[in-house]
Amino acid sequence: MTLLRPEFAGAAIRPSPNYGERAGGPADMLVLHYTGMDDADQALDWLCSERSQVSAHYFVFEDGRIVQMVPEEKRAWHAGDSFWKGERDLNSRSIGIEIANPGHQGTYPDFPPEQIAAVIELCRNCVDRWAIVPQRVLAHSDIAPQRKEDPGEKFPWQSLFDAGIGHWVEPSRATGGRFLQRGDQGQPVEALQAMLTMYGYGIDITGLYDDCLEAAIRAFQRHFRPARVDGVADTSTIETLHKLLSALPETAS
Repeated sequence: MTLLRPEFAGAAIRPSPNYGERAGGPADMLVLHYTGMDDADQALDWLCSERSQVSAHYFVFEDGRIVQMVPEEKRAWHAGDSFWKGERDLNSRSIGIEIANPGHQGTYPDFPPEQIAAVIELCRNCVDRWAIVPQRVLAHSDIAPQRKEDPGEKFPWQSLFDAGIGHWVEPSRATGGRFLQRGDQGQPVEALQAMLTMYGYGIDITGLYDDCLEAAIRAFQRHFRPARVDGVADTSTIETLHKLLSALPETAS
């Protein structure tokens, strides 16, 4: 497969063979990842190798260089086993962007300013052309919380929001107070699960604070309350979730 031209101005082309046809309509979601490998060039090679069976539409180097691997109209293989708002084939619904960073398995450095500037421009371009609503700009960890941690709590979601990309509210300060944690059960846990599912996370409403709920809370904290990522639903986490739901457009709530 060869792209005749990049769909984002300034992107280089490095075709990946790992793609297919979309099902169910055009992309209406943007999913951000980190590569989780120490070497960016090796990560790009892996995404472009038939042996890997993984890909994304775009790759962003630490210095801000952008590479397109798969045409946006095609179904890149980046989301894996995932769920959001009742949907499971998220590869068919999304544009995937890989951001070079060793991640939690490596040193997990801060994302360089030039890299984030490039990510912002790329995301803005994609959401404008595909009419992607803010609440469908997501982390890989949001759609696969039991498997994935990326792009993680160091990713500056607020910077994207300030540039007009994604959904965000100022998180409540983590100061302690009442909390829910693994092993708890009852109506408060059920209410927490209901709020998370209302936003889009894929959990069952059981009233039991189990591994699945703990993973979803960690994912939520990484994206929306990154000051402390521990899987415990403290007052700050629950307040931030309330504020986020209240800030949703009426058609999305």
